[in-house]
Amino acid sequence: MPYSAQISRSNPTALVFLLDQSASMLEPFGTQPDKRKAEGVADALNRLLQNLVLKCAKADGVRDFFHVAMFSYGGKVASAFGGALAGRTLVPISLIAHNPLRVETRTRKVDDGAGGLVEERVKFPVWFEAHPAGRTPMCEALRIAKQQVQTFLGVHPASYPPIVINITDGHPSDGDPREAAQELRALASKDGNVLLFNAHLSEKANRPIEFPEVETGLPDDFARLLFRMSSELLPRLLEAAQGAGFKVGPRSRGFVFNADLVAVIRFLDIGTRVAQGVR
Repeated sequence: MPYSAQISRSNPTALVFLLDQSASMLEPFGTQPDKRKAEGVADALNRLLQNLVLKCAKADGVRDFFHVAMFSYGGKVASAFGGALAGRTLVPISLIAHNPLRVETRTRKVDDGAGGLVEERVKFPVWFEAHPAGRTPMCEALRIAKQQVQTFLGVHPASYPPIVINITDGHPSDGDPREAAQELRALASKDGNVLLFNAHLSEKANRPIEFPEVETGLPDDFARLLFRMSSELLPRLLEAAQGAGFKVGPRSRGFVFNADLVAVIRFLDIGTRVAQGVR
């Protein structure tokens, strides 16, 4: 059966994040005007990385079930890691766990057990900082993702297929991304083809659209383009999406439009639910 490979230290999988850091990411979310898109994406990604570290943490330490790459594209395409990991591409999750840029103290509201909410102070590791500037070289980012995935598959040919998650708010400035996306999705391990998911963060006031089966109802040509570029959700990910409260069908794709901050975090989490099978 495809997409059934067990994720382990000897057979890890790869996650590649492509992060639009063009100047338009300084604009607010359409559904949350008090938050810039770039800041929201940074918070969502850092929370996801923290969750991945926790999923991989065992009694003997953080096990390298995942190799993670982050590339920002705003004016140019570059590794989005900083600090001790600056310039690195695919990084084992154990190195990520031990090398955040910093650890912030933040507050969150939690149930007080009596029907109310209280504020709780929590540690929040930061690996990715947003620095939006320049144009949107998405085609180049997809080609670099392809190179990274090819290298990974050369070392781990039987891995659970790598997942690439592209988060963007605008049209590519370097051409039509469909061919680069198709070439990326055509790569495969012995367990199946690479998965490409896309999140379109819009400043429009249109209602969010999450994991659609068809492009009908998408508000513009660019949203329809990203939908066509996106892989269909696998059965395990469909189950995870249903469990998270999303309305999905058998042909739902890994695409969201006009997602607010909460939906972006949930979208990223759905895209990495393969972690449930790690050992």
